[in-house]
Amino acid sequence: MLPGIGVFGMGELSCILVPLLRAKGFNIEAIWEKSTEEAEAAAKKLEIPFSSSNVDDLLLHKDVDLVLITCSPNVQAQIAVKAMGIGKHVLCDRPGGINQHEALKMVNAAMYYPSLISVVNYGLRYLPACSVMKKLIHDGFCGQVQLCEAQIRCGSLLPTEYNWKWDGIMGGGTLTLLGSHIIDLVSYITDQRPWRVHGMVHNYIKVPHGGTNGVHQVTSDDYCTFQMELSQGVCVNVTLSSRPGESFFQEISVYGDAGSLTIRGVNLFGRKNQTPDKEELLHMENVNLDPRNSLCDNPRPHILGMNKLIGALRDAFTTSPQKKSWRKDPLSLAATFHDGQYVQATIEAIKKSSKERRWVRVDLLTEEPNPNRVLNEAVRRGAISL
Repeated sequence: MLPGIGVFGMGELSCILVPLLRAKGFNIEAIWEKSTEEAEAAAKKLEIPFSSSNVDDLLLHKDVDLVLITCSPNVQAQIAVKAMGIGKHVLCDRPGGINQHEALKMVNAAMYYPSLISVVNYGLRYLPACSVMKKLIHDGFCGQVQLCEAQIRCGSLLPTEYNWKWDGIMGGGTLTLLGSHIIDLVSYITDQRPWRVHGMVHNYIKVPHGGTNGVHQVTSDDYCTFQMELSQGVCVNVTLSSRPGESFFQEISVYGDAGSLTIRGVNLFGRKNQTPDKEELLHMENVNLDPRNSLCDNPRPHILGMNKLIGALRDAFTTSPQKKSWRKDPLSLAATFHDGQYVQATIEAIKKSSKERRWVRVDLLTEEPNPNRVLNEAVRRGAISL
C-alpha cells in the first residue's frame, strides 16, 4: 500500500512533483506553507484536501506517512529530522539544509532510523542516459577516466517577487540549485568524491527582470564556474549560467584514454579515440513532456529523472498491509542524506575558494559542532575554572 504524502512548500517544484506523484498512484493528503493564506491557496491550486501553516499539523496528520520537502533550505533539515523522529519517510529537495551542519543532522537522523526512507531529490541519477553512461564507464568504454566537463545554461532562476532564491546565504543561486545536481552526478558516475576545488561564484543580476527594485537586492549567483579534483585524480570542469530568456541547455561529458561519452539533454553519445570523427548515438529517450512542467524553460533531463525517481519510490513500497513496509532495492540508486552532505561540503568549499581565490580542500564534518566544547576542554585542562 502506498503511503499518503504531505507536501512542505509550494513552488515550481511542487507543481511538477504533485502531478507526477499522483500519476504513480500516490495520494497527496496535506500541504504546508508559512502562512495560512498561502497554505490555503496552495491547497486549492493543487487540489489537496488539507492545508496548514503549522508544521506539526502536517507531520501528525493520520494519513501522512511520507513527507515531500520542497520548501526553502533553511527549514529543510528541521522538518526532515522531526519527521523521521515520529516515523515518517522523507523525500527532501536539494540541497538538504542550508549548510553542512544541518545536513549532518539529517545524516544522523537517517542513521538513527534506518527503517525509514531518507532520500535527497537528485533525480539525474535516475535519468536513463546517466545509468547507461555509468555502466559503460564501468565496462571500460572510456578506458581510464581522466576528465569530466559539464555545462548548464538556463533562463532566470529568480521569481519577480523577493523570496529565498534571491539570497545566496538562504540557498539561492546557480551553484546550489544547478551545480548541486552536477556535483552529485559526477560522484555517482565515477564512484569518486571531490577532495579539492577551485571556483568562481558571481552575482551579476542585482534585480530580476520585471522584479521589484525596493530594499531587497539579489545576492545569489547567476554565474558559476569551478574545477574539482576527485579522489582518484579525475579533473572536473563545470560552468553554470542563468540569464533571462536563455533556453535550457545541459551537456555532461566524460573523457578517458580510450574514448568519451556525452549526455546532451536526455540522450547519450559515444566516441572512440581511434575514430574521433565518428560520434555514435548510444541511448535515445523518446519522451514528450509538457513544456509547462519546467523548473527553468524546459529542463527535460531533470523532469524525466524525477519521474523515474518517483517510480522507484513507488516500487519501494510493497503490497503489505503495513503502510511503512518497503523494499530497499528500487531506491538503491537514490542519493542518501550522506550523499547530500558531501554535496553541501563541496558547495561550501567552492564558495570559500571563490572568496579566497585559491584551491580549497573539501572537508566533511563527522560530528555536529558543540558550542561548549572549547569551554569544556579548557576546564578539563585546568586553564580556567567554573
